[in-house]
Amino acid sequence: MITITTSSTIKELEGILELQKQNLKQDLTPEQIKAQGFVTVSHSLDDLEKMHLHEPNIIAKDGDTVAAYVLGMTEQSKNDIPRLVEMYESFDDILYHGKSVSDYHYIVVGQVCVGYDYRGKGLFDECYNAYKNYFKGRYNFAITEIAGINLRSMNAHKRIGFEIIHTYTDGSGVEWNVVVWDWDDFN
Repeated sequence: MITITTSSTIKELEGILELQKQNLKQDLTPEQIKAQGFVTVSHSLDDLEKMHLHEPNIIAKDGDTVAAYVLGMTEQSKNDIPRLVEMYESFDDILYHGKSVSDYHYIVVGQVCVGYDYRGKGLFDECYNAYKNYFKGRYNFAITEIAGINLRSMNAHKRIGFEIIHTYTDGSGVEWNVVVWDWDDFN
């Protein structure tokens, strides 16, 4: 039986890392990348522990196995994980409803992943619904970046309500879409 909950133990954080390792772009074939999607960033246990000090993650568990996850990162995380500084600083220059993204109170989806054996069972939507229900009262929206070539992820995010608010190409030539899932009724 699969349960959706928040992460609370080191073992669950290690389960997130195990699932992440199985889906890193660098370890997948071009065919797998196109058909199944991928994750880009490899976190350390230390990274996840630091992020977890500010907010938990949403996870789907099949017994003791982490079957899916959605990471929650706050602005405080940028100080804990140096490679996030550039992304957070870019939010000063991206406008959303006429205001800088950094003027809002938002949570960053640090990464989302559903294990290969659990795909097509609705876990992506269930985890994101739990994410929204958990964080909606404290944040205006969820925001994340998705590589333009990650069509499976782009389509899934659009399906549940994310919208592209900005697109850019990084120094290595990768196109990124900045997407927002707005939870406020007044926007």
